[in-house]
Amino acid sequence: MVGFNTLFTIISASYALLGVSANPIGQKVLSNKLNAHGLLDKYIQEGVFDKSLINDEVSNAWELLESTVNKDEIESYVNSILEDESYSTSKLAKSAIKDINSILENVLKYDYVSSDELSSYSLRVNKHLDSDPSILGVDTVKQFTGYFDINEKDKHLFFWFFESRNDPINDPVILWLNGGPGCSSMTGLFFELGPSSINGTTLKPVNNPYSWNSNASIIFLEQPVGVGYSYAEKSKVSTTQQAAEDVYAFLQLFFTKFINLAGNDFHIAGESYAGHYIPNIASVIANKKEKIFNLSSVMIGNGITDALIQYYHYIPMACNGTESGYKQLIPDSDCQKMESMYPRCAALIKSCYYLKSALTCVPANLYCERMMGPFEKTGLNYYDIRKPCIGDGCYPEMAPIDKYLNQPEVMKALGSEVKSYVGCDNQVFRNFILSGDEPKPFQQFISEILELSIPVLLYAGDKDYICNWLGNRGWSNELEWSGKDTFTNATIENWYSKIDNSHAGTVQSNGLLTFLRVFDAGHMVPFDQPSNSLDMVNRWISGDFTFAN
Repeated sequence: MVGFNTLFTIISASYALLGVSANPIGQKVLSNKLNAHGLLDKYIQEGVFDKSLINDEVSNAWELLESTVNKDEIESYVNSILEDESYSTSKLAKSAIKDINSILENVLKYDYVSSDELSSYSLRVNKHLDSDPSILGVDTVKQFTGYFDINEKDKHLFFWFFESRNDPINDPVILWLNGGPGCSSMTGLFFELGPSSINGTTLKPVNNPYSWNSNASIIFLEQPVGVGYSYAEKSKVSTTQQAAEDVYAFLQLFFTKFINLAGNDFHIAGESYAGHYIPNIASVIANKKEKIFNLSSVMIGNGITDALIQYYHYIPMACNGTESGYKQLIPDSDCQKMESMYPRCAALIKSCYYLKSALTCVPANLYCERMMGPFEKTGLNYYDIRKPCIGDGCYPEMAPIDKYLNQPEVMKALGSEVKSYVGCDNQVFRNFILSGDEPKPFQQFISEILELSIPVLLYAGDKDYICNWLGNRGWSNELEWSGKDTFTNATIENWYSKIDNSHAGTVQSNGLLTFLRVFDAGHMVPFDQPSNSLDMVNRWISGDFTFAN
């Protein structure tokens, strides 16, 4: 039986050979030739198809099909439908014709990528016939959008890929993931490190000179399913492990499509809950033998990775100005309350670490989150302790991004397949929380990839509270791996930007694991320190893992 993917591949490749223009379905495809479709005529005579259903569009579609696809393959495909007990004779004609028309229409719109090893997955890359992201003016480089389809589970992940502004043939490739869980990577694109921001008044793109694609090509992937433009009609993802397998399959198909980039350095970067995603994804990639790309490093910004240690550091971050580098944020009485709560929080997290089940991890999450109460009373921004929390998400500046991405002309240009865009999806968030995913340990995956000599950068803005720099420094120092002693004994050095020579932060590194404290930045480092964040990523992807002066 010939599968849909085989038909896609054969028909798509044949357009160039035939000189057929890629006109939308509904227009004459071979307008100057007599229709020639012997098989279709045969099926009409045999009563397989109803002649009254054959209009110009169907005729043109079959002419193209029979001109480009082997007769035996077409017959095999139709016979497989005839043999399918789920089809009745009364609906066969309409269904078969609709399926083949749909195939041809989608061939015009997308390049399809699939592989035998990943039979449950496929990648659709827009051909820019009726949707072209470049018309939006977000950047002048080549860019592609599309969907990664998990076919058996009806899941569809949206991506937007920008080539490097510098040397796209040789520059590294970065995959960027936002956290949440349940927040769109379009936040990273338009609010932090992408080629443009969005003007809050005009809702037009504004060029970002500090975009991370200055020296790297970047993929912004919206995962897990249900986030942003990604969607599923039935299935859902509620654990990091599920998401990790999907992301590996996406990357394998992505580099199959863009095979010229498969040999380039490849890095995974992200922030916040990506401190869960990235270690697990990196582990999955490292253990796959058949991959066509290689992982060069990971970069995690203000991540949540080791809850046991990170929950403790809410106390000094709020109560010890000397240690936090800022000032005391809550009264002594509340500090004492947090101190008294932590032992029970730690006991519950240890149970979660041991069993890794919802029965132990959900209680840990529900109890330990109560330690956030004293900070919440201050009205300060969880993501930037220098500011008040204003509006949903504490950043009113994000609202224009949602408005922009919900404009019909933007959705059409991107090839969106959802009715509306939502920056952070509450249902996805609840699914992860109720599965007990949040307090589970992910630091062991960092140990695993370090032992494989894959460099790891942990960077943290020092004005964040929710995933603060003290907690991230704390778990990196406690991480069990063969390089632990050389890392913990490494001298903490000053980091000076090579862009403007500013004192950007401090660095601790043994050349494989690096912890970077970013001065005067909150949870979203590229938003608060765009120039320094570009210096950081450029030096890291160039191999300067110690940020040497």
